[in-house]
Amino acid sequence: MSLQPLRVSTFPNAKALPLWAGRDFGLFERHGLDLHIEETESSTAQREKLARGEIDIAQSAVDNALAMILAGHDVIIVMGGESGMNDFIVRPDIHSFADFRGKTLLVDAPDTAYALQARQLLARAGLEASRDYAIHAAGNSARRFRALMDNVAYAGAVLNPPFSSQALLGGMKSLGRMVDLLGPYQAGGAFLMRSFAREHGGLVEAYISAYLESLVFIADPAHAGAMTAMLAARLRLNAATADLAWRQIVDPGFGFTPQGRLDRTGFANMLATRALTEGRDARLENTGAYIDESFYDRALAASLRT
Repeated sequence: MSLQPLRVSTFPNAKALPLWAGRDFGLFERHGLDLHIEETESSTAQREKLARGEIDIAQSAVDNALAMILAGHDVIIVMGGESGMNDFIVRPDIHSFADFRGKTLLVDAPDTAYALQARQLLARAGLEASRDYAIHAAGNSARRFRALMDNVAYAGAVLNPPFSSQALLGGMKSLGRMVDLLGPYQAGGAFLMRSFAREHGGLVEAYISAYLESLVFIADPAHAGAMTAMLAARLRLNAATADLAWRQIVDPGFGFTPQGRLDRTGFANMLATRALTEGRDARLENTGAYIDESFYDRALAASLRT
């Protein structure tokens, strides 16, 4: 069978496991895809490469799709995936969000996703970015984790597995899981340029089908040993951290959403979070203009028939 190349961008953290496992165990190949995984260093770089056509699909926080839409790009969101799996990790001397006054918050990019959630929580404590605390864009979770561990000038960051676990084991603490602090939130999902979806709809459906199969595969207890070993090898983790990260990401209440569904309530909350810090924008109000679940619906229907 001739395989079709597909370039997918994701972040190098535990949430990349469905892509790594799906590729290495032949699940994407079974759906006719030669999957090329790019591990991005930041949301900004990922968005720029998607806009330039250097990647085909971004498997990332869908709030980045909104940032691209506001920048004038014709992007669609085709699938959900997870609520972020995030903890608000802080240094030991930070006891509440109010303690961020005069401190620095580490983020990926200041205007998207988890940075906006962090700013919302700090706003609840009466703190305003730039006026009461600084923001430093450090890049992906791995970079935020390392910066937090290495530099006492940084007070905290939103981190996901396995970096949240590593930080806690390294002496940091959590002010809470973001989903508990703020409620349902549509974080990770798949988005791409509308033009690519229009021209390569079959590839998009094949990708979604394979990804959904990968979600089932990585959550199977029979594969736990292989999955923790993969996490340990890819992310250079010890066995205990890899095992904890696997348990977090397959927890249906905290990890991947069953069947990768888009959480409409979580999406509305994500828009509300963005509005609190960035203001409302009419271009984002009509979600039907940029959420297209038709590819997902066909892929899911096909997977249920097999």
